[in-house]
Formats: sequence, structure tokens, C-alpha cells
Amino acid sequence: MKKIAIAVDRKEDKALISERGGRASFYLLFNEKGDLLEETSNPFAIGGGGAGIAVAKMLADKGVDTVIAGDFGEKMIAALDERGLKYQQKSGQVKEVLKEVITR
Repeated sequence: MKKIAIAVDRKEDKALISERGGRASFYLLFNEKGDLLEETSNPFAIGGGGAGIAVAKMLADKGVDTVIAGDFGEKMIAALDERGLKYQQKSGQVKEVLKEVITR
């Protein structure tokens, strides 16, 4: 089963995708059918450096295949690549973007 993680600042599917991949307040995890599997807080949203690397590890540990956010820093991209996770820069409402991603 594929898992898609979407960065958000509010825990709801009507929320807009967060511009900050490593510093998003939450991640919503969906399966390939678009069903919400989990809402997870990002413990790295506030604090020192290395948030993107830590988030990449956290999402990989949760079995995520694809990460969606408005923007990713270079270190987060490297950490996602290192773990074999795909990533897409998207903007808009979670529900609409998810529909677009799962129909591909």
C-alpha cells in the first residue's frame, strides 16, 4: 500500500498545503485511494536546524512513499532522496491536490 504525506498547518483536508516542508505544523497521511490514515504533528516544526532531515526520517519510518509540500529545502530533498521517498512541490487545497496525485 502506498502512503502519501501532505504538509499542512491545520489538520483538515480543506486546509491548504503548507509552504514549509520541514517546518509544517502537521502531516496528513493518506493511502493511494485518498483515505486519511493518520494525522501526525511535526515535532520538528519549531526549533533548531535539521528539521527537513528529521521530518524525512520520521515519514520514512511511517512507511511514506511520497511527500507533498509547497517547498522543500535542499537538505530535506537530499534526505528524502537518501531514503528513496518521492516528493512533489504543490500548492492548493489538500483535497484537490490529493485527487490530482492519486489519479495519475
